[in-house]
Amino acid sequence: MEATHNLLESAKTNTLFAGVDTDSLFDIIYEDIYERNIKSGEMVFEESTREGVLFLIVKGRVQIQKHTAFQEELTLAVLHQGDFFGELEVLDGKPRSARAIALDDSVLLVIPKAVLEIMIANSHAITLNLLKTLSTRLRSIDLTFVREHERNTEQMNKQLGQLQHLIEAAKILNSSLDLDQLLTLNLETALRLINCDRGTLYLIDEAKKELWSKVLKASEIIEIRLPMGIGIAGHVAETGEIYNNPDVYNDPKFDVLIDKKTGYRTKSMLCVPVKDRTGKIIGVFQLLNKVGGVFSVQDEQFVQALSTHIAIAITNAQVAQQMVQSERLAAVGKMAATIVHDIKNPLTTMRLNAEVLKRKLGDENLSKQAEVIISQVDRFVSMAQEILDFTRGVSHLNIQETDFADIITGLIEFVRRDFEKKNITIVDKIDFRGTLKADSEKLLRVFYNIAGNAADAMTKGGTLSVNAFRKESSLVVEFADTGIGMPAEVKDKIFEPFMTYGKKVGTGLGMAITKKIVEDHKGRIEVDSTLGKGTTIRILLPL
Repeated sequence: MEATHNLLESAKTNTLFAGVDTDSLFDIIYEDIYERNIKSGEMVFEESTREGVLFLIVKGRVQIQKHTAFQEELTLAVLHQGDFFGELEVLDGKPRSARAIALDDSVLLVIPKAVLEIMIANSHAITLNLLKTLSTRLRSIDLTFVREHERNTEQMNKQLGQLQHLIEAAKILNSSLDLDQLLTLNLETALRLINCDRGTLYLIDEAKKELWSKVLKASEIIEIRLPMGIGIAGHVAETGEIYNNPDVYNDPKFDVLIDKKTGYRTKSMLCVPVKDRTGKIIGVFQLLNKVGGVFSVQDEQFVQALSTHIAIAITNAQVAQQMVQSERLAAVGKMAATIVHDIKNPLTTMRLNAEVLKRKLGDENLSKQAEVIISQVDRFVSMAQEILDFTRGVSHLNIQETDFADIITGLIEFVRRDFEKKNITIVDKIDFRGTLKADSEKLLRVFYNIAGNAADAMTKGGTLSVNAFRKESSLVVEFADTGIGMPAEVKDKIFEPFMTYGKKVGTGLGMAITKKIVEDHKGRIEVDSTLGKGTTIRILLPL
C-alpha cells in the first residue's frame, strides 16, 4: 500500500495530470492501478495486440516504433519520465497501431481502461490533457511522415540522377573502340560523376601478373605498371573486395612515398574491382579524395554499376583489336602466300644461275658476289615463308647440333659491310665456344632481325655490341645498341604483331616472329631500353 502511494506521488508530475486535483482523484483510483518494471530492450507491448491499459512513465525512457512494409523500423517517438502512452487503444478499442520498447530500465504505472474512464468522468482537465497530447503527437507524426517522404523523394531523385548518369556514361564508353582512348574516357567520366579529385583505371596483364594504366605526365602519356597483390589497388585486383577508406594514411598497404614524390596529399580512397560478365576481374578503379567529404556506400554502388559498363566497353575494344589484328594477319599471310607462290620460281632460277656462275667464274671477287646473290635470295624466300608460317600459326624447326660460333660470326660478317656504310661499328665479344641444338637458319634470322632493328635505331651512326656467354645452363646472347631507345609503353608492346617504333618501313612482324622462334627453342627474350640512350635485346637459349 505504501509502495503504491509513493508511486502515485511520483506520477503527479505526469502530463496527464496537469491542472488536476490529484489528491482527491487518487483517493478514488489508487487501489485499481499497479506498477510494471521493464528491463532495457524489453517489449512493453507489440503492434496489433489488445490490453486495454494506459501507461505512465515514472522512470526511464520508452521508444514507440512502427514496422513498415519494407522491413524497416520507423521511430515515431521517444518518451521520457512524465509522459504517457498507449492511449489510442484505450480510447478507440482497436488493436495497438505501433509497438513500445523500453530504452532504459523503466518503471511504469499501469491504468486500466475502466479506471481511465472514471478519471475522465471526474476531471475535464484529464480529457483536455489527452486531447492536447494526441494533437501534439499527430503533428509530430505528420512532420515525421513529411520528412520521411522528403528523404525518400530526395533519395529517389538522386538514384534517378545516377541512372541518367549511367545511361550517359554508357553512351560515352561505347563511343570508342580504341583501348587507350577508353581508359581516358572511363576515368574522366568517373571523376566527373563521383566528384572526386583524381583517379586511375588499371587493367590486369595476366601474362605479367601486373596492373597497368596510362597517365598524362606533362605533355606525354606514359604507362605505369604495378605488381599484382602489392599496394591497395593490387590487393583489390587479387581479392575482388571493395576498398573504401576515409584516411588511407592509417593503412599500412598505402605507399606514402608516392605522395612525397608527387607533392600530392591523398586523404580518402575508393578502389572497386572491374569485372566482366563472367565475374572475372579485369581491372581496378582507384578514385582519390572525394570533394566535400568521404566516399559513401552510394558511391561504391555507383562505381560498381559504372564498372559493369566499363568492362563491356573494354572487352568490346579488346575483341575489336583482336579482330583487326586477325584481319591484318590474314592480309599479310595472303600477301606472303602470293610472294612464295608467284616469286619463288623466278628466284629459284636466279639462285641456280648464281650457283652456275660461281662454279664457272674464275674470279674470286665475282664468286663472292654470286654467293651474296644466293644468300639474299635464300633470305628473301625464308622471310616470306616465315611470315606465311607466322600468320598461319605454323611452326617448323629443323633442330640439329649446331656450332654457335658459325652462326654468330656469319651474321657479323654478313652485316658488317652494310653497317659500315651507316657509320655503325660492331664490337663483338664471343666468350662462348661450343654447340647447341637449334635450327641454325631460324636462329640466324632472329639475330639478323635484332641487328637490323638496332641499325634502324642508330640513324646517325653508333655502336652495336654483340656479346655471347654461358650463364648456368643457358647461352646468353646480347645485342646492345646506342640508338634512340624506347619509351616504356613501346618496350612493353615490342613483341606484339604490327608494332613498330621509329621506322618508316617494315611489316611490324619482325620482333613478333623473333619471339616466336626463341620460344620455339624453349628460350626467352628480354628487352632493356632507355629513351635517348639505347636498347639491349637479350636472348637466353637452353644448352
